[in-house]
Amino acid sequence: MSTTRTKAPASDTDAGAVPAEPTIFRRLFTVLRIFTGLVWLSNGIAKVLERGSYDLGFFSFSLVTKSSARGQLSGAADRTYIRPLGWFYQSAVLPHWGFWGVFLTLAELAIGIGLILGIASRLAALGGLLQIGPVWIMLWHTDLYLWEYPEDLFLLLLLTIAPAGRRLGMDGRLAARFGYRWPF
Repeated sequence: MSTTRTKAPASDTDAGAVPAEPTIFRRLFTVLRIFTGLVWLSNGIAKVLERGSYDLGFFSFSLVTKSSARGQLSGAADRTYIRPLGWFYQSAVLPHWGFWGVFLTLAELAIGIGLILGIASRLAALGGLLQIGPVWIMLWHTDLYLWEYPEDLFLLLLLTIAPAGRRLGMDGRLAARFGYRWPF
């Protein structure tokens, strides 16, 4: 009779647990990147068309136009307890809305295209954070829905940290071209 010694598993993966595949995370980040890009691009297009309400019969929705964005910024600047930030929006942004409205529109279009195509995707996500972060900060003390901005901010933060544009995006090609020193 032969006795065979079996080695005890060194970790959970040896015991039969399935480790998460890195490709699953890459695919997930690719989907999040493209979806977030579609959100930003659609709101940028709504600002170009200045049309925010859509009714497809079976489905209706609204997007943020330039005029509604101005109203949201004005309300946030009026209600904030952070006086320097409110002052900046009331004194520099809102009185010069002609410039800032165009800037906001172009920035949203660039963020959307950058995320969808994976071109400088980390920079695009950072741009989105810089755009909606101050509004969220101005509205901290108000009684707004808890998850109204954090879901956007969290996705953008993840996309700023992770090189999500390297899979099915131009960032992967650019990284290979620049010896994988491409920062985005």
